[in-house]
Amino acid sequence: QVQLVESGGGLVQAGGSLRLSCRASGRTFSFDYMGWFRQAPGKEREFVAAIRWSTGTIYLSDPVKGRFTISRDNAKNTLWLQMNSLKLEDTAVYYCAAQYGSRPKMKSEYEYWGQGTQVTVSS
Repeated sequence: QVQLVESGGGLVQAGGSLRLSCRASGRTFSFDYMGWFRQAPGKEREFVAAIRWSTGTIYLSDPVKGRFTISRDNAKNTLWLQMNSLKLEDTAVYYCAAQYGSRPKMKSEYEYWGQGTQVTVSS
């Protein structure tokens, strides 16, 4: 059984930075992709960023390009999301996810999800 555990969320002022982490456990071989999604109150869960585990190829959604970056440590089975220049609209619950598939931006392709971590950006 795969477990994904996020940490690093919190309250930050607009313009500030946060770094989220996600540790995967319970499996001995690598996922094809790991990613971050977020869900704001009353909205659908949306793609934020993904990384191909084997090559490090990165995918970012348009709203976060130039501000967020995703990285991983294969040996530690850990994924990070560095969020800079945070905006009020970045406020959401952020979820880590993993898939054995080929479509990194597709929410439905992700089989495993963390419990989520709250990020709140204040003015």
